[in-house]
Amino acid sequence: MSGSEVEKRPVWNEALARQLPGKVLLVGMTYFDGNGQFIEQQEFFGRVVSANERNGILLNLEGRRAGEQYNLPPDMRSIFEASPGEYRLRSTGEVVVDPDFTVTFSLRQQPHA
Repeated sequence: MSGSEVEKRPVWNEALARQLPGKVLLVGMTYFDGNGQFIEQQEFFGRVVSANERNGILLNLEGRRAGEQYNLPPDMRSIFEASPGEYRLRSTGEVVVDPDFTVTFSLRQQPHA
């Protein structure tokens, strides 16, 4: 799905939000500076604790980050069902088998005034 197609999806999807608790979500976060230059990419995964429009999507992280929690924003446009298989996290080498969903975010710092 292209970026413009993702942007046309609703930011919040209540039907999807009801499906998420208990599911494994594979997350990719890409960070850019204020000029659009790549800074870093993070990949992690966890089980969804809750999903609501006000507080976002709360994950109990698994793997190397087990014991941590992470709160994603309430933006569901880039959440998709994952295809079955093994997903290797480039940053850690961990392998996630058959996650339920994937999500990616690109975050850009505000340009300096």
